[in-house]
Amino acid sequence: MLRKRIIFTLIYDNGYFNQSRNFRLQKVGNINWLERNYKFKEIAFSLDELIVLNASRKDKDLDKFALTLSRLVDDVFIPISAGGGIRSMEDAKLLFDSGADKIVLNTALYTDPKLVKKLIGQYGSQSLVASIDYKTTNGVNKVYIKDATEVITLDLEEYIKYLEELNIGEIYLNSIDKDGTGFGYDIETIKKISESISVPLIIAGGAGNGQHLQSGLGIQHVNGVATANLFNFVGDGLPKARKMILEGEANIAKWS
Repeated sequence: MLRKRIIFTLIYDNGYFNQSRNFRLQKVGNINWLERNYKFKEIAFSLDELIVLNASRKDKDLDKFALTLSRLVDDVFIPISAGGGIRSMEDAKLLFDSGADKIVLNTALYTDPKLVKKLIGQYGSQSLVASIDYKTTNGVNKVYIKDATEVITLDLEEYIKYLEELNIGEIYLNSIDKDGTGFGYDIETIKKISESISVPLIIAGGAGNGQHLQSGLGIQHVNGVATANLFNFVGDGLPKARKMILEGEANIAKWS
């Protein structure tokens, strides 16, 4: 059985890391601020993976993003997934060459399935994370692309089936409604999705404390829980959360 994972997500926008609430970004600090305040060499022992998402709205500037990514890699010795704005094989190679272990795709999954198949052929499905942003409207879970500015025709369950047919490696499922609220995950939707999903599932959107992470990991087919909440997990927040989850006998790695 695969070990479950605790994941931290960093939201990047034009040189700065941000807090996000319902996909509205609030600038927090640049890479220097992050290194001073988070010391990822230390807190990485509380994490299993780091995800870095380029959420820049006007200009993704992948070269600039890749430079920031390469600085993060110097401090972090856990797997890193990175994405946002990947539109070509060259874009993906740039992020891999900058230290990413996996790439994260969102818009291109829907708009350019041929590229997805090429990437899988080149790097393997295990190196590709499919990011899904969804919002519940009148009881229907609708999927959004292009930084959550455009809704697609497939609903969430249809879209997941489509992605599985593309042979993606895992899914990063993010609730726009819950994003940044700190009120907990969209457990109802997650449980429904997890019953039929055939690839590893990472859930995101809403985690504000260790109990939220623990509840997410308690869902049978959830493989990883992610949080992007910079402030609720600053200091000893992550070590305490991992300790609590381990005491609850969750199937996560125990670092000695």
